[in-house]
Amino acid sequence: MKLQKNRRDFLKKAGLGGLGLGVFMHAKAGEQIEYLTQGVSRYSGPSDLKITDMRIAQVGNVPIVKIYTNQDVYGLGDVRDGADKRYALMLKSRILGENPCNVERIFKIIKQFGDHGRQGGGVSGVEMALWDLTGKVYHVPLYQLLGGKYRDRVRIYVDTPSVNDPDEFASRMKGRVDQGFTIMKMDIGIGLIKDIPGTLTNTKHWDEMRGWEQTRGSYGLTMHPFTRVQITEKGIEEMVKYTAAMREIVGWEVPVGIDHLGHMGLNSMIRLGNAFEPYNIAWLEDLIPWQYADQWKEISQAIHVPTLTGEDIYLKEGFRELIEKRAVDMVHPDPVSAGGYLETKRIGDFAEEHGVAMALHHASSPVTFMGCVHTAAATENFVALEHHSVDNPWWEDLVTGIDGPMVQDGYVKVPEKPGVGVELNEEVVKEHLREGEEFFAPTDEWNERRSWDRQWS
Repeated sequence: MKLQKNRRDFLKKAGLGGLGLGVFMHAKAGEQIEYLTQGVSRYSGPSDLKITDMRIAQVGNVPIVKIYTNQDVYGLGDVRDGADKRYALMLKSRILGENPCNVERIFKIIKQFGDHGRQGGGVSGVEMALWDLTGKVYHVPLYQLLGGKYRDRVRIYVDTPSVNDPDEFASRMKGRVDQGFTIMKMDIGIGLIKDIPGTLTNTKHWDEMRGWEQTRGSYGLTMHPFTRVQITEKGIEEMVKYTAAMREIVGWEVPVGIDHLGHMGLNSMIRLGNAFEPYNIAWLEDLIPWQYADQWKEISQAIHVPTLTGEDIYLKEGFRELIEKRAVDMVHPDPVSAGGYLETKRIGDFAEEHGVAMALHHASSPVTFMGCVHTAAATENFVALEHHSVDNPWWEDLVTGIDGPMVQDGYVKVPEKPGVGVELNEEVVKEHLREGEEFFAPTDEWNERRSWDRQWS
């Protein structure tokens, strides 16, 4: 009966759609295909699509990528927050003339030019723009291109601004709960206690210890095992005051992770992890650099608080050792540096095979935030997606296509529109362009390839 009903519905729609049933049945094959594919966004057809241009509009510290075609359909992506737009622009000469729907082919052409951290942002931004474009061409949401969805809503976790007072910090976190968020993260690093005498050893050598310096040999560019900063028992007591105050005011239902503890070796991190255990912390993030898989495994086996890392890892291959050794309890790729949407799903699927959960890091534009929502929906072992711009009043206004606030009651509804489901609000983007930047200015100087790219002989 269902088959007959579907057939009747199809015939009815064929008649109502402007092509009479008799005409349809006797039409040429090409005309039938044209009618049946009228929902596909095409001009001369998807097989004739070519990439004709790529440009950048930088908003704050996020370069937004736009890939153009010969058929007026385009795609949007991001170079990761804090990365150089030239990581993407250098790829332009390598993708011009390619069919943008051949996403995996293009990805294999350009992926050699990415690397860990922000250096993965160029390849990732191009990959993301290609998937957005392909979804628009075939008139399907991104999650469908990734294999379908496991969930209709994606859970969001939110960061909380630091403050040097445990009670005030806890009050800010309660404010996040009142906003509807159901998972949170708190940045409680040794910077909060470094001015309290007797809490740390070997800090004066490092001056301000801000963590963001760009000078080789500074605290910010010295890996954790090599600073030889150590935390004392008093320091641990001071740090624990923050988690105790948090649980006192927030309660125990809401999962809370901890990030940015500081650059210390695994011994101090193990001691801190054990001290945080009574407060049921959801995860401890980036305790040491991700490259030290054996040290991560030692930490994970020594404490009972879940461990998590991965926001600076490029490609599935970068996660392989951590996952296969079960060195961490959760992986944490940022799709905007991991290689894009499909590569992130591959990372999640590989982690799932080994019993490892996946959360997603994100601190870029709302374009790729919504793309990450699709990726999260399509990956079964997903836990939560980071929202890093809750306190930015104009961040959501950068895009159109969402009815009401993006995040409602701690979740984002998975869009059903083609591609990632949003478009740029050009006027708002222009208002917030980085000083000296133009709105998708021409990039003809990047059209010509100047190197031999093959990596083998």
